[in-house]
Amino acid sequence: MEYLMRFSQSHESFRLAEIQALATLEGIELEISPFCVIKVADDDAATRLVRRSLLAQSIHSLWGRGDTLDEFYADISRRAAPLWPPYVKSSFKLESDAFQGKRSNKDRLALIDSFGAVLPLDGDIDMRNPELVLTVFEHWTFGSVQKKLPDPEHFYMGRFVANTARDASLTFDLKKRRYIATTSMDAELSLLTANLALAAPGKLFYDPFVGTGSFPLAAAHWGATAWGSDIDGRAVRGSAAGINGAGGSGGSRTGRADVRGNFEQYGLLAAFGDVFTADLTHIPLRCGAEHRWIDGIICDPPYGVREGPRVLGVRNPEKKPWAVEAGKKMYKDPTFIPPKQPYSFMALLNDLMCFAADTLVDNARLSFWMPTANDEAQELPVPTHPCLELISVCTQVFNKWSRRLITFRRLPNSEVDADALALATRAASDAPKLKGQTANDLNPFRKSYFSKFEVSGNTASSSGDSTPAKTEPIAETPDAPPASEAPTATATAANGSIPRPDSRPGPAMTSVPTPAPD
Repeated sequence: MEYLMRFSQSHESFRLAEIQALATLEGIELEISPFCVIKVADDDAATRLVRRSLLAQSIHSLWGRGDTLDEFYADISRRAAPLWPPYVKSSFKLESDAFQGKRSNKDRLALIDSFGAVLPLDGDIDMRNPELVLTVFEHWTFGSVQKKLPDPEHFYMGRFVANTARDASLTFDLKKRRYIATTSMDAELSLLTANLALAAPGKLFYDPFVGTGSFPLAAAHWGATAWGSDIDGRAVRGSAAGINGAGGSGGSRTGRADVRGNFEQYGLLAAFGDVFTADLTHIPLRCGAEHRWIDGIICDPPYGVREGPRVLGVRNPEKKPWAVEAGKKMYKDPTFIPPKQPYSFMALLNDLMCFAADTLVDNARLSFWMPTANDEAQELPVPTHPCLELISVCTQVFNKWSRRLITFRRLPNSEVDADALALATRAASDAPKLKGQTANDLNPFRKSYFSKFEVSGNTASSSGDSTPAKTEPIAETPDAPPASEAPTATATAANGSIPRPDSRPGPAMTSVPTPAPD
């Protein structure tokens, strides 16, 4: 059967990716037309498809469509004939929904009344709790009000089937949350990210840049058991300051001001695995092709603007041998604070891809955010890995830069190209070491961001030379934009241990065009 979906006017480029992910999650075969008319088996399948959608408003069984009123009436008569018998005596309500245009109340009521001659409306009119809700959708040409156009360019009629989960973004609104920070991800985008990664009951989800826990909360809302880690132990432990001011203005002022406290606030403590302090390049989790156990990874790595990528280590170990020796002797001491050093954003993405390849089970997903400049000369490439298949690239556009939500699927080993994997591993081992010591040296996006994306010679690179950023080796390309975002990954040696950053195998990088909004 054909169903009409009514979308909200937010994050347009994410719509198709979300609906396809939900269809995969629910096991529903889906056909989509350019006008958001989809084909699914029945009302039950349609309801399951949208019950977790953040970007759709509702779904309706399609009862008619046409470019003119005459075509519209004729199509309703043809389609509704076999569908109408169960609703002959049902109470009903007729309503209209106009997009990019409007009618006067008089014209709108006249349009609704005209359907009495098309449909056998024998039941009672009930505007509060009807058994049947029919909606006339009008798709007007952009600027139709200013142009004073008399009619829309297309009509649809649908029988209401189900609402969606758009209210969930209000439930998790940051303004009402007990514990937040400057880089906490927006509630709607957190839930959307978890949708694209197929979070569901019985799955283990992990965020290696957990911060205040926006992504684990979203995964837990959809039923997954959520875990997380962060190199900054202060974010993981929280603070009493969160009770008195760090939380949202409408949130609770009592209770724990940490990630666990957020789970308690929303009644999701049963889905809270735990959070711990860790550096992704030295992760204490079991990894390796024989020990893959994670069902989904969702994260927003630090870009280097508000929060910079950092890893454990000493920036100049040859100049500070005492720091190295102290670390060897005291790393098990609970009071020891290990030194940290700046890290390349693109190397961090390399680590994230390798970590996902080594820990995700077959067909599990990795969804992460990364920034890029809108200028092609400064655009950051989307990473690739032979073990990971690119599913979608959704773009949120700002002024001179954008951020992308990128989703990969972990391929079964039988589908991995062994030659490509060996080539990527060899290329990573031969890659030059990172150049530069400052945040700008390591992270070209940061440099571009603070220089207001000015391009000299139509080129941009992490080291300030004339090499285009798109073609730089992965080891020389880095960081990204403000807001909560940052990816990472690690590769494992043959024995399953995590190798040091200068020896880890990594994925090749390739440029993927930014998709245009739907």
